Amino acid sequence: MSMNFVDTLNISASALTAQRTRMNIISANLANINTTRTAEGGPYRRRDVVFGARSPAAPIQNPFEAALSNASGPVEVLGVVEDPRPPVLKYAPEHPDADTAGYIRTPNINVVEEMVNMIAASRSYEASLTAIDATKKMSLKALEIGR
Repeated sequence: MSMNFVDTLNISASALTAQRTRMNIISANLANINTTRTAEGGPYRRRDVVFGARSPAAPIQNPFEAALSNASGPVEVLGVVEDPRPPVLKYAPEHPDADTAGYIRTPNINVVEEMVNMIAASRSYEASLTAIDATKKMSLKALEIGR
């Protein structure tokens, strides 16, 4: 499988989309850090994005090319999953969602963890933009050589 400029752009574009989705989910986590009541009942549950490799459209015959295609290809968001960690109990007897013992259940969201995830997603997004820019420059150089 020889990778052409369009394939490279498609891979980088899929990474941009995936990281944008990840940043949106992280933003929702941070925005709901104090949400004790949701439509589903109970506190907001932290969410995380699951990425996976998109399968090639056509089957690959050459074993070497098949190994290369498994190592690199477009990424897609397979889903958004809820964090299985239990909510954090806080003593707040005056809160309207407090139980009979005076405790409320708050989302198990760590601001530092979310910010680290946001920085990682942002860096991945920037890396994909850099890859797109490099691909554009290479294609322009290739056109110049062809003149």
